Amino acid sequence: MRRKPSTAETIDAARIEALFAPLVDAKGLLVASSGGPDSTALLIMAAQWAKAPGRPKVEVATVDHGLRPEARGEAEAVGKLARRRGLAHRILEWRGEKPKARIQERAREARYRLLAAEARAIGADHIVTAHHADDQCETILFRLLRGSGIAGLRGMAPFALLDGLAVARPLLALRKSELVTYCRAEGEAYFEDPANEDPRFARTRLRRLAALLAEEGFGPVEAARLSRRAARMEEAVLRATEAAASRLNLQTGGGLDALALFAEPPEVALRLLKAAILAAGGREAAAARLEQIEALAEALQGKVAAGEALRTTLGGLSLRLDAKGVLRIDKAPPRRRSGKP
Repeated sequence: MRRKPSTAETIDAARIEALFAPLVDAKGLLVASSGGPDSTALLIMAAQWAKAPGRPKVEVATVDHGLRPEARGEAEAVGKLARRRGLAHRILEWRGEKPKARIQERAREARYRLLAAEARAIGADHIVTAHHADDQCETILFRLLRGSGIAGLRGMAPFALLDGLAVARPLLALRKSELVTYCRAEGEAYFEDPANEDPRFARTRLRRLAALLAEEGFGPVEAARLSRRAARMEEAVLRATEAAASRLNLQTGGGLDALALFAEPPEVALRLLKAAILAAGGREAAAARLEQIEALAEALQGKVAAGEALRTTLGGLSLRLDAKGVLRIDKAPPRRRSGKP
């Protein structure tokens, strides 16, 4: 008979202290727990960490998306666990008609919207999620397959902003297997979401690809290494871009000096161009894909080198480059309606 692993063999108190140390000065924490092994482990750790004097208030919330009949019972079970561990718990419901397409994406948006509202209601400034090293690996693969730039290959950050709140991910250095073992060591049950095995969802298919790549030597450890290296590169490019922006004093109102812009390293020039586009435009411009801006930069650079003019549009903006290398970016005029009045 296999013996139950001890907590000391999995994740001990000292390690929990280190994982949660960046959160010690938070005003309050809202722990998101669905009842799966990852967020169950997070809940238990947060409860243990919160017992020490001087710690911020910690509460737990579970989002019931209303997509599975058993979800309510699972949410109630999380509530029982939270209260048993000394934490207040609330079930948040995603009400209304559910979308027919992109259901996981819409459910995620609803989940964060509900969590953010609850965090504000209880005076918490941090939402704490259970994303771990395996999730990080999948995220990096997902972005890599979709042609992400360096910034995307950093994966998920330990902290991110959401409508003025911080989203904290203290478990990014831990493997899923460690979290499962930890739950077992603590004697706590957890649920498995059947959606994790549904091949209709991209994340499920990606998880299978991740398993194959891990067999070939690219797993969570290697993904974490790539994330660190991409983060270093991103920091260097950001600093170079900020220095160039300050040095060139690029302005869009009176025209942007495209000659000076494209004298910068290509990645820096691309980011400066994107910043100018975002400054001039609204939602449409913000939604422009990286490859669209790359194609625009290539076209502009070619015209600048040849001393030629160019007129084009992007994301509701009008871009006009004259033969002297001055680029003007303005809101495009509304399109004329065709047909008789």
